[in-house]
Amino acid sequence: MNFERARRFCAQLPAVSQDIKWGADLCFLVGAKMFAVTWLADGKARGFSFKVDEHRFLELTDRPGIVPAPYLARAKWVQVKDAGALTDPEAQTLLARSHALVAARLTRTLQRELGLLAATDKTTSGKRHG
Repeated sequence: MNFERARRFCAQLPAVSQDIKWGADLCFLVGAKMFAVTWLADGKARGFSFKVDEHRFLELTDRPGIVPAPYLARAKWVQVKDAGALTDPEAQTLLARSHALVAARLTRTLQRELGLLAATDKTTSGKRHG
């Protein structure tokens, strides 16, 4: 997992914003909710943390170089400390899934405003039947 490539990948996902938190952590957000974090040193990404599906958490944290993310493990976040722990395609799949998991928890209204829902995905409330 090339941390700089992962950083660029996160930035190009739909409706993503970025923010520096806690002094040197670059956070990737969708709808103001974090889905990935990398810590920066000399302006470069050093490691990555992100949310994973519950069923993948133990599998991933059993790999060398991947640990439960400090403070976020209870929410099923992992921290990749060793770039060799994941291939770039694996990392991109996991980061895209993290984005999707967090986006799915946003309100449907916010998902629609962010362009995360198709225009045809409208609720039928307010329509008259009969």
